[in-house]
Amino acid sequence: MSQETYLVTGAGGFVGGYLVRELLQRGIPVRAMVRSRDRIGDLAGLDVEIVEADLTDRASLDAAVQGIRGVYHIAALFREAGHPESVFHDINAEGVRRLFEASMAAGVQRLVHCSTVGVLGHVDNPPADEQTPCNPGDMYQRTKMAGEEIALEFFASGKMPGVVIRPGMIYGPGDQRTLKLFRMVNKGRFFYVGRGEALVHWIDVRDLARAFVLAMENEARNGEVYIIAGEKAVPLHVLAEEVARQLGVRPPWLKLPVKPMQWLGSTCEVVCRPLGIEPPIFRRRVDFFTKDRHFKTSKARQELGFEPAKSLSEEISDILQDYRAKGLL
Repeated sequence: MSQETYLVTGAGGFVGGYLVRELLQRGIPVRAMVRSRDRIGDLAGLDVEIVEADLTDRASLDAAVQGIRGVYHIAALFREAGHPESVFHDINAEGVRRLFEASMAAGVQRLVHCSTVGVLGHVDNPPADEQTPCNPGDMYQRTKMAGEEIALEFFASGKMPGVVIRPGMIYGPGDQRTLKLFRMVNKGRFFYVGRGEALVHWIDVRDLARAFVLAMENEARNGEVYIIAGEKAVPLHVLAEEVARQLGVRPPWLKLPVKPMQWLGSTCEVVCRPLGIEPPIFRRRVDFFTKDRHFKTSKARQELGFEPAKSLSEEISDILQDYRAKGLL
């Protein structure tokens, strides 16, 4: 890859921040796009150009992509309470269109778009692969699927080369979402809904960042979709027991019945969402304990040369080391 500059949208987020660092380690100049400068987080002090832009504002995107060779589109509206589906669609779908149009006008040569395995929704017969039909189950998944479809339309038209990346369940050092799980295990408060046998397929954020770079480098690949996930899917209890083992605490043992918890999650959503309140428990969180998330990754391995760097045990060790160093455990 040349020394031309690459744009990373969502650079202030967890995935975007790791991607920025991966590029910098390779000596690649980066322009980091954030919605506002108070969102730069850990980017402060890095040798990057910061640009403020918003996926709902075409003019700001036009400025952000000027002089850019390639775009990594990571930014998205995740699951934030209080937003109607129209807001999710404007950012996760129409925002993709605006970014592509701005990139084309600026002469950008390639775009790698970040989607999610969530567009597949519930998969009846895992493992799923890139040919599995999409079946999104909520507005985040629906709008991410719409954004992916827009990206694929641009790729297929020949107007902008690139590929779509669908990450598995992202975790890694610094991850705030898995911090709650690790803390609950550490304090003996983690429990299962059901037997803990549901398969989970993680992807280390550091591996994901490398996969994005591989997708940008493999310029012969166009219009493809790649699932990026770790070494293997494991039952949830295997993850929790490994975390407990490394923490030196008792493994989780409490198992709650599925149906009452599903009912409780659905009820909380119905009551809380109209009030703009984040539900304390919701159906999707219950589904985490009961639905298999298992994916084939052979296409990315064969066509992009992607391989996970570490085992699940090593990844958990790195996460725990980071949490301890920051005084979070």
